[in-house]
Amino acid sequence: MLFKTDPSQIQRFLEDTSNIRTGSTPGVYFPQNADEVRDIVIDAQTTGKRLVIAGNATGTTGGRIPFGDYVISTEKLNHIGEIVETGNNLATLTAGAGVLLEDIQNKCLESGWFYPPDPTEKLCFIGSTIANNSSGARTLKYGPTRNHIARLKLLLSTGEILDLRRGEQYADASGTIRCNVPSGRTLEFDIARYSMPATSKHNAGYFSAPGMDLVDLFIGSEGTLGIILEAELVLRPAPEKIISFLIYFSTLDDLFSFVSRAKQGDYGVEPRALELFEKNALNFLRNIYPEIPLDTAGAIFLEQEATEQTEEMLLESWFELMESCNAMTDESWVALDTEEQRAMKAFRHELPVQVNEWLSHQAESKISTDMAVPEASFRELFDFYRNRCQERDFRYIIFGHAGNAHVHLNILPKNHEEYLEAKKLYLDLVDKALQLGGTLSAEHGIGKLKAEYLVKMFGREGILEMVRIKKYLDPFLMLNMGNLIPLEYYETC
Repeated sequence: MLFKTDPSQIQRFLEDTSNIRTGSTPGVYFPQNADEVRDIVIDAQTTGKRLVIAGNATGTTGGRIPFGDYVISTEKLNHIGEIVETGNNLATLTAGAGVLLEDIQNKCLESGWFYPPDPTEKLCFIGSTIANNSSGARTLKYGPTRNHIARLKLLLSTGEILDLRRGEQYADASGTIRCNVPSGRTLEFDIARYSMPATSKHNAGYFSAPGMDLVDLFIGSEGTLGIILEAELVLRPAPEKIISFLIYFSTLDDLFSFVSRAKQGDYGVEPRALELFEKNALNFLRNIYPEIPLDTAGAIFLEQEATEQTEEMLLESWFELMESCNAMTDESWVALDTEEQRAMKAFRHELPVQVNEWLSHQAESKISTDMAVPEASFRELFDFYRNRCQERDFRYIIFGHAGNAHVHLNILPKNHEEYLEAKKLYLDLVDKALQLGGTLSAEHGIGKLKAEYLVKMFGREGILEMVRIKKYLDPFLMLNMGNLIPLEYYETC
């Protein structure tokens, strides 16, 4: 098994997109199969090593950054199986934890199938997307990664391998999960005793729900309970056709009315994605796309699945809905063929490029949010973001998943004084989202960067529930320590 200690070769494992720059590691393991991962874990038991499980450095919350821990790279766990049709118009594909999401999606599309989860970053590893319960624009119709996992093979810090198939191990009426492992031992523990937020996207803390499947506990647990080795993914038939729109609005009231009515299915529409760009975000894009109207308050990007038979009817329905919501129809953009849709997606993905270009000339990094709220509170949170930033004369942009009441606010400080003021404001923004019944993180997870804020969401008792489960499944406190749970809470339970 390959093990690297040369600083020049392991530096990349001390980085992700979180801007944490203080990590360190004695070395990085590169296992090629489950047996080699198990050997690392057994050695760690006897030597007291702590292990960080590393994906492909696409995370935003520092989850893979070690602080003196050894690192297990999953990049060589990259085997990918064949697509197997399972009936009921579904199929499955088995992939190792280190397979790129992009490779999975390409393989599926070549065979006429479709893996719905679509985080913006396609170079993430599939194991990381499961550990993070990743989502994206299509979550509006299909839900997050959790909805598309049929089986998980994972390794506990005890050295035991669990091969969990959905539908086989549930929490009973009292909230207890029992599961036999190959060693002959029976796992028996209670699920976390807290409620989940009433949001359509949520990725903060251990999942808990009456009668929940054991598979769902590990999805979104950010590598703290077990090491994902491989997964069986659920596939759907690829849509015959896609209709894409970029629709401009002169007022926010009209824009939010359009989003609400589209989600309700007015005129028979059924969007699979509804993405928002407010005015400041469009201003960033105008450097590249000068055709963006100057008098717009914002825009909605949407996708609709269609067939040859339904395409014309759906186009008419969308135009009727646009007219009824006073959309800037003449200035808007519809894409029907592959080339136009590729151009529209380039437009959608250009925003972070332009923001990063601007930040490259600044001394400070951005402050960004990942909160979501229940649908009824979406406009209130959006207005709170705007008003608080405008009161402080911050430069900011708002964009993201309007269909899931989940948008990202990026505050772009001009100097260190503004950066410190924006960090203080972030606490107010978290408090507001939680007050509205929302979640601290809808898709990016908690990692190490936001662990202290998770206490605000679940309280001390909720965090101690997570500690209880963590200590039961990882009795050596070996895996991804510092992710989700602040380290000081292990001393109180």
